[in-house]
Amino acid sequence: MKVYTTDLLRNIALVSHQGAGKTSLVEAMLFNAGAVTRMGTVEQGTTVSDYDEEETKRGLSLSTSLIALEVKDLKLNILDTPGYTDFQGEVKSALHVVDLALMLVDASAGVEVGTEVYWGFADEFNLPRMAVVNKMDRDTVRRPQVLLDEMQNVLGGRFVALQLPMGEGGAFPGVIDLLTMKARIGADGAEADIPADLQDAADEARLALMEAAAEADDALLEKYFDVGELTDEEIWQGVRAGLLKRTFVPVVFASATGNTGVSVLTDLLVRIAPTPTEREPVKAQHAASGEQELTADDSGPLAVYIFKTMADPFVGKLTYFRIFSGMLKSDNRYFDHSKGEEERFGSLNSAQGKEQLPVDTMHAGDIGAVAKLSHATTGDTIGDKGTPITVVQPEYPKPVYAVAVTPATQADSAKMGPVLTRLCDEDATLQWHQEAATRESILEGMGDVHVDVAIKRAAHLGVGLETAVPDVPYRETVTKSSSDQYRHKKQTGGAGQFAEVHLRVEPMERDTGFEFASEVFGGAISQSFMPSIEKGIKSVLESGVIAGYPVVDVKAVVYDGKMHPVDSKDIAFQIAGREGFKLAFKGAGPVLLEPVMKLRVTVPESDMGSAIGDLTTRRAQVQGTEAISGRAVITALAPLAEIQRYSNDLRSFTQGRGVYTLELSHYQQVPSHVAEQIVANRKKEKEEEE
Repeated sequence: MKVYTTDLLRNIALVSHQGAGKTSLVEAMLFNAGAVTRMGTVEQGTTVSDYDEEETKRGLSLSTSLIALEVKDLKLNILDTPGYTDFQGEVKSALHVVDLALMLVDASAGVEVGTEVYWGFADEFNLPRMAVVNKMDRDTVRRPQVLLDEMQNVLGGRFVALQLPMGEGGAFPGVIDLLTMKARIGADGAEADIPADLQDAADEARLALMEAAAEADDALLEKYFDVGELTDEEIWQGVRAGLLKRTFVPVVFASATGNTGVSVLTDLLVRIAPTPTEREPVKAQHAASGEQELTADDSGPLAVYIFKTMADPFVGKLTYFRIFSGMLKSDNRYFDHSKGEEERFGSLNSAQGKEQLPVDTMHAGDIGAVAKLSHATTGDTIGDKGTPITVVQPEYPKPVYAVAVTPATQADSAKMGPVLTRLCDEDATLQWHQEAATRESILEGMGDVHVDVAIKRAAHLGVGLETAVPDVPYRETVTKSSSDQYRHKKQTGGAGQFAEVHLRVEPMERDTGFEFASEVFGGAISQSFMPSIEKGIKSVLESGVIAGYPVVDVKAVVYDGKMHPVDSKDIAFQIAGREGFKLAFKGAGPVLLEPVMKLRVTVPESDMGSAIGDLTTRRAQVQGTEAISGRAVITALAPLAEIQRYSNDLRSFTQGRGVYTLELSHYQQVPSHVAEQIVANRKKEKEEEE
């Protein structure tokens, strides 16, 4: 592939809910450009974008693919993103590095929840966007105005048609181009006269387009008021201004699998898609001078942002990047300012799916890939060593689904941690940690498919992992004060052990932890033994007293005791402190605390009753509901124990149209009947282990 300068680049992300046809649209665009000789299909696993083994097996995109398309002396860097909401981190990373979001809407299904989520991401980046109403050759398509009204109501903003679809009831021969007032027929978009029965509708839609174009530019608006008309070229000018200023969203119609309307869309992108220099400056941090903004300029400081890393079975580690400023050359050394390490860049590549197309230079604004970097991970910024600039990363959604992972074999045990860390470095919506309360390794993601794919990637990296539902990280505390004592005495013929500790356990405010104090006066216990008593008590805090969970929010006060001039020693007071604490704890009204999560659930309004009813069965407290553009948003508090597999159930009863966010709210006391069962189960597990 040849080298393209900044003005000849167009960076576009295809985003939508799952199944709207993004991958098929890319396939048609590749075919029309002569990059492939026949169109592959998602069903047969033969598309350029979905080349990963898991993608072809599941029949859906699991990660973002880069497709470099050469059209009319321009290079279109197209990022085909996953629609499945488990992989929304991939979508956000892609939107961060492009200059235009191309939103696909299924002509039969309308605006779906994934599209709404990704539209919100585009809002965060202030991205210009266009909408493509796809699958216009289906029998069940909605009328164009109904779809425009729905997009406007659900997504907000102003949606203006640049085309009218032709045909109905499954027939879709082409579109009427309102910019040229010509019919565009078939795969090649051949021009024809507008059918007589559609002329009035086309005239009316052309007038609406002209008004929107005029309102996007003050000079055009003034002329429109004076003359009442704009030329074709002036309408083009107004459409581009409206796109860039985000005063309206241009809408077109297509059938990707039928390859109808796709060539017209490509021509449109060539003419109106923003250049890298037209995007808003990107925020970055300079190590010395602080915050600064970057624009796509070859002469600017080098800032290469890594938005994706992945393991390729043929070339090893692949790193995908956007050059926000400066120029890159192959076979050069650059500096990773995020890691503080030098990196050698070998061949620079444009890409068409798994095919790497080498180039020797990449200009500001370009998107590409490089193989076998040693240190760089997703979110890093590469540049010149003397100019320490890092691009500010986007804020990613927090994980909502967790599994406990264990190594499948002893050989996997040593490699598990590094591989999990690598997976999380590659994907900002994956996290893992050691849960102290349950002594489990926890891997968290955006859903069961997301985590399952991560487990399979771990296997490809040589580590087998087994998964289970995580134990809930309960905590133990007390509800009242209680005092008790313990004497430790051991005599075996030599030096003995003796310690007697009287202590009191008191409840503390939630989230205050543990406090130790002494009220011993008069030398009953030497102050030198107080650290030993505290150490003994702290040994209980991790392993718990009633069910093996960490103890929190308690105060232990030593108020009396006895010691022996010869036999009292450190270990004796550790044991006496530990056992005395256990006795006092059991008498202080011990209870279990459970994590309570704050949920924000978004479902279609028709599913609100089902969603609230389902939450009620999970011991949830609904805090409020609101209706937003045809969606119901439910805020609730629910125990973690009841929602560990909520994503699966929500997807089931909303047919995949429900999404939610999740974060820890607080810990609260477990109801007694539930706590009794938890304690009994833990006791049984312990007996089985023994």
